[in-house]
Amino acid sequence: MDLWQYFKDLFKAEQESSSVKPYVNEPLERSEEEKERYEHWKRTLAKQGLLDWLNTQYATFTISGESEIDRTIDFLNTPSSKGFVIHFNDRFHNRSNIIHLFDYLKERVLEMNYKLYMSDIRTYNKTRNDKTWVETIERHYLKPRFKVLEDQTFDQMFGNIRVELLFRNDEIRNLKFSATRYNDRSYKEANTFNDLMRELLKS
Repeated sequence: MDLWQYFKDLFKAEQESSSVKPYVNEPLERSEEEKERYEHWKRTLAKQGLLDWLNTQYATFTISGESEIDRTIDFLNTPSSKGFVIHFNDRFHNRSNIIHLFDYLKERVLEMNYKLYMSDIRTYNKTRNDKTWVETIERHYLKPRFKVLEDQTFDQMFGNIRVELLFRNDEIRNLKFSATRYNDRSYKEANTFNDLMRELLKS
């Protein structure tokens, strides 16, 4: 192998990369040590504190609207997609807590009769206002295990679910959780996002 050509090609791919065409796209895998730390985290007050905060924010949003929720969170509410985005600042200073929460949301969805379609990492360059940085997205993409109902439609449950963790120059920027329903007549109407949040956050 021509090592010089290899690095030239790698540099070119990096320069021309985008979210659609990342220069790194690989499976997301946790080491055994990371898995052990995650299992320990699930038994800590740190985990419960994050879930309690998220539950409080969603309750506030449903009762009082966007004006009353914490500035570190936004809720997504379109006809086809529901979800939330957590923006990280000093409140969430512990990197491990954020990554564990990201994996925990995936685990909770799997317990709702979902299957993991994909877990991957994408890295690419991003440029805005003459500034360039490296963005990395860790992603869990989950799909329902479809059941055929008596009327021959499919039970889509909450639709497709995506959990994404965005890094900018290796600093965590936000965590996005979204559920996108199927609009095809072959599928039963999706369950409500309220039900999804209740299942997601219950102890």
